[in-house]
Amino acid sequence: MRSSNSSPTTPAEPGQPEDLGRLVEKVQACTVCAASLPHPPRPVLRVSPTARLLIVGQAPGRRVHESGIPWNDPSGDLLRQWLGMTREQFYDTARIAIVPTGLCYPGTVKGGDLPPRPECAPLWHPQLIQAMPQIRLTLLIGAYAQAYYLGRRRGRTLADTVHAWRDFSPDFFPLPHPSPRNRLWLKRNLWFETDVLPALRERVGALLSTSDNGGAAL
Repeated sequence: MRSSNSSPTTPAEPGQPEDLGRLVEKVQACTVCAASLPHPPRPVLRVSPTARLLIVGQAPGRRVHESGIPWNDPSGDLLRQWLGMTREQFYDTARIAIVPTGLCYPGTVKGGDLPPRPECAPLWHPQLIQAMPQIRLTLLIGAYAQAYYLGRRRGRTLADTVHAWRDFSPDFFPLPHPSPRNRLWLKRNLWFETDVLPALRERVGALLSTSDNGGAAL
């Protein structure tokens, strides 16, 4: 339980990782952009101090908002297929952390979901990553995650960024978003399935096979 003098926006002292459990409580209590959301805030994330792989997507969709389970939708089904993982493996939080660029469902606009709220990533990601010192690889799924983490290093288009995935190794691996709306992109960029996915599975498989840590999920 948070103390009376704590705040959802209070960071840890410089250089000192905050206890991850306390930090998650602050994230879950955050109301910074509540007035801009269509529903009460419901941050969706899974973190652990032992996680070695971090998955950064865009923002929860409606189904994920309702269930509170990240990637619990058709996009998640395709992502797990890309990774060659079962649901059980994917949701093993002791090894895999999931923190979207925007932590809450932003609502919809004609043609799809609204972009992630811009407040979330700069406010919470640095603190969360600092509290997860075992992270060795971050999957950047979609243009918003790539824009935040890669900045000017990313390519002119998402395809350029994904095609140049080796340039961001070993820390990052950029991917397109596995949304059903991106089927046309996948059909136009067949090299993604033939060239990138085998490398992705090899990299993730090697990373997780070396992790024998146990830890409680938060």
